[in-house]
Amino acid sequence: MERKQGFFSVVRGLSPSRSRSKSPARSASPMSGLLRRRRNNVSHHVSQPDPLIFRSGSLRPAEALSPLKEGPDPDGTDAGESRMEGRWAQWMKGQLARAPSVSTSTCKRSDLRLLLGVLGAPLAPVHVSALDPFPLLSIKDTPIETSSAQYILQQYTAASGGQKLQNSIHNAYAMGRVRMIASEFETANKVTKNRNSSKAAESGGFVLWQMNPDMWYVELALGGSKVHAGCNGKLVWRHTPWLGAHAAKGPVRPLRRALQGLDPRTTASMFTNARCIGEKKINGEDCFILKLCADPATLKARSEGPAEIIRHVLFGYFSQKTGLLVHMEDSHLTRIQNNGGDAVYWETTINSFLEDYRPVEGIMIAHSGRSVVTLFRFGDTAMSHTRTRMEEAWAIEEVAFNVPGLSMDCFIPPAEIRLASISEACEFSQGPRVKTM
Repeated sequence: MERKQGFFSVVRGLSPSRSRSKSPARSASPMSGLLRRRRNNVSHHVSQPDPLIFRSGSLRPAEALSPLKEGPDPDGTDAGESRMEGRWAQWMKGQLARAPSVSTSTCKRSDLRLLLGVLGAPLAPVHVSALDPFPLLSIKDTPIETSSAQYILQQYTAASGGQKLQNSIHNAYAMGRVRMIASEFETANKVTKNRNSSKAAESGGFVLWQMNPDMWYVELALGGSKVHAGCNGKLVWRHTPWLGAHAAKGPVRPLRRALQGLDPRTTASMFTNARCIGEKKINGEDCFILKLCADPATLKARSEGPAEIIRHVLFGYFSQKTGLLVHMEDSHLTRIQNNGGDAVYWETTINSFLEDYRPVEGIMIAHSGRSVVTLFRFGDTAMSHTRTRMEEAWAIEEVAFNVPGLSMDCFIPPAEIRLASISEACEFSQGPRVKTM
């Protein structure tokens, strides 16, 4: 009980309710009363002075929006300047010219922004919808790789609680703890490792809300900073303290964290058009491998200016013994074309291991896990190649389904994002999904 209370006190101090109360453009959050009722209904939960607040904080009106970046954020100190120039190309150019900093506080701040930028709210490769029917197993006129993948997903759905039970879920809530660290930085002639990982790691927590169809909201607090992101079914957005608000380009996509053992229905839908490419042992357990690739139209829609997303691939490793997803590998490659210079490539790979599956109201949920991230920069000259390794460990403390009182109003994005980006997001919300390779 004391452990949960300590976590809530951390998130409570970072709640956006404090900043929202100062904004005349924002009304009181509808999540406030909902969370009070939720806490009173959970017998093992201690009452807290203030509830977790769901909605995003007040944002400056009439700001120019940059697209949501699925990678590192700028590490400059001026928030206004970063917001205006915080595009991928600007960040990359800064990295090309930036000399290594020897300041411990600057490095710590840079590491925190890097961790939150990459691990705070990454998205899945393709668009899927809770309204899409789950395909029937088909063998006739179907490639063996595709029919095998369909069979594996049928087993996964059954092992996760069954399709009937999953279809009865209209919304979901999860709360957990996280620890993150930038553990290693490698250049052409030097490797720097974080020797004291226990002290260098940043601790925090997150809350995740989901609702059909295709709505979600996540708030992650870490090391005194907070990232919150959401989707109202038509557009995806993210907000950080140093960059402000960003709208995602391309089709609406699920939150990757939900695929990490928290949402089996969306996970199964994500791999619907995948191929089975073989088998592999993960932690001594035999697994089937499903491969999913974002199609060229989706990649083009997500690209912007000099930043071109070349590929985004997702691998799912499903246990042959339990049928559950135990490992997920996510990799995407971005090409940055500098003005008059050579192209620079950034490859981000996230390996997640899902552990401690336990039933919650009949649905199998992974209650802990860890991720290892590699951020690799290459392409201009060999001496400028860099590799950064980051790690995350998480534990789920509470999960609930069909929470009373949760409504569409709880997923309304900030006003300036609604006005600036809704037309673009709607254009791709039902766009192409997957091309198998």
